Amino acid sequence: MIQAKNVHIIGLGGIGTSAVARLFLEQGAKVSGSDMHVNSIIEDLKREGVDFRLGHFAENIPRECDLVIYSRAIPATCVERQVASEQGITEMSYPEFLGEIAKTKKTIAVSGTNGKSTTTAMIASILIEAGLDPLVIVGTQVPGWPKHNLYAGKGEWFVVEACEHLASFLNIKPDIAVITNITEDHLDYYRDLDHICETFNKWLQGVKPGGVCVVNAGHDHCELQTTAEMIKFEVQDRKVEKTGQKFIVEDEVYDLLIPGEFNAENGAAAIMTAKHIGVSSEVCAQALKNFKGTWRRFERVGLWKGADIYSDYAHHPDAIEGTIEAFKEAFPKRRLLVVFEPHQRSRTKELFEEFVGAFDGVDELVMAEIYEVEGRNESDDISSQQLVDRIKDRDVIENVFFASDYNAIEDYLRDHIRPGDLLIFMGAGTIDNIARKLV
Repeated sequence: MIQAKNVHIIGLGGIGTSAVARLFLEQGAKVSGSDMHVNSIIEDLKREGVDFRLGHFAENIPRECDLVIYSRAIPATCVERQVASEQGITEMSYPEFLGEIAKTKKTIAVSGTNGKSTTTAMIASILIEAGLDPLVIVGTQVPGWPKHNLYAGKGEWFVVEACEHLASFLNIKPDIAVITNITEDHLDYYRDLDHICETFNKWLQGVKPGGVCVVNAGHDHCELQTTAEMIKFEVQDRKVEKTGQKFIVEDEVYDLLIPGEFNAENGAAAIMTAKHIGVSSEVCAQALKNFKGTWRRFERVGLWKGADIYSDYAHHPDAIEGTIEAFKEAFPKRRLLVVFEPHQRSRTKELFEEFVGAFDGVDELVMAEIYEVEGRNESDDISSQQLVDRIKDRDVIENVFFASDYNAIEDYLRDHIRPGDLLIFMGAGTIDNIARKLV
């Protein structure tokens, strides 16, 4: 693993880069970082000992810095990257850093359009239950982990979420490649689904000799091609219960507290991965039975005006549909209100019709304006107002409201929320802040 005594991280507030900051703190390094905004992750890191600087300036680079790690959202023109280059400081992107760790450990890397974070956390939970003490970096926060998005185990296994955006996962050469599912997304980078499939196949070619690929038997959008052994996972005989769900994988019954068919599939991926490396079915079952989910994935935030408030990261049409269905399964008699913030203009534009039909089944829908992702150059020819107009034309949902800002969201909810409602704040941007503010 890379050793450094003085590390600077540009784009510190990201869910992945923040885990790297914690990893170097664990190794005893001095860690500094910068970002354009302060969020709850940065506030936590400051308390943990990271020297944070707001904004990007040349003087942010420490005098004795020996390693700079940057988010992929940080361009080469950033003054801090330029200073690091001029001073000959070792630089690498966050995905490149993950790839360096993967060279030194047995690596399980989880990718796919939806379910990466939950599946990574499930695999990690099983390996921890088995006493394998893995090193884990995950793109969410896991309840019960003192370091939130990092589990700093000392064992031989490295479990990591491998993002396909910008083909970042090509930096990681795993022993076990897990693919939850593949569908159209990140069309600001990929041409189409064929291009996405080509890139996944390219990633699979990088699996280490003797390695395996764990793939979803129920998803055939891509013809996966690899010389590695392919292990398929699937869920059978799934039953929804008051306390969660039961399902069968390879003739064994498993219990899961969190609802949703997609979560059962995530669990099946974790089971087949763990069993491949020798973990027993009993250990897998115990770990999944105790798994309580992750941050912003079907997460209950609290109570407001008698309504249960949840936060969920779903931002792709398939994930939205699956999440809504999971809520309806878990709470069949409750009125369901969703506040959705589309994430990125290009995704909204390319998958417009899919988004229009993704919310069928909710009782009321509040649509925030599109969240603009820092570091992306996007046109302004698409707005959430257009989504709202098309959804209203279908006349399927009782009330659909366009909220031009967060204040408008709160005003609408105060007039429309009822005791006993389920209120879901959904999206990958900062919409989660509103959920937490209300409670």
